[in-house]
Amino acid sequence: MQSPVVLDSWAVLTVLYDGPGTDEVEEVLAARPVMSWINLGEVLYVLTRRHGVDRAEEDVRDIRRSVRADLPDEKLVRGAAAIKARYRMSYADAFAAATALAHDAELWTGDPELLVPDAPWRTRDLRT
Repeated sequence: MQSPVVLDSWAVLTVLYDGPGTDEVEEVLAARPVMSWINLGEVLYVLTRRHGVDRAEEDVRDIRRSVRADLPDEKLVRGAAAIKARYRMSYADAFAAATALAHDAELWTGDPELLVPDAPWRTRDLRT
């Protein structure tokens, strides 16, 4: 049995733009992986900038049907803050890492900021 999976915005955007790891992510979407609402928001703003608000909202609505969206609580916010304080990454990336830790899940990404050797979260590099 496969361990639980958390997706970050990189993983979702790679599917939308047919980038590296698309086939793997499409396959895991059938199992409804977890994704932080913070990272969904990141996808929303990227898509809004590229395609406008209507298409972005539609795409995020479609993504939302394929993932279990995780709203951050105080514990997750504190976890993300601790990760951000220790590692060089965006705050949104810290939420992806904290979500993976909270769910004892593997974080699927291609974002180098999250592919940190010896980090406490487990990752799968979708670029390879």
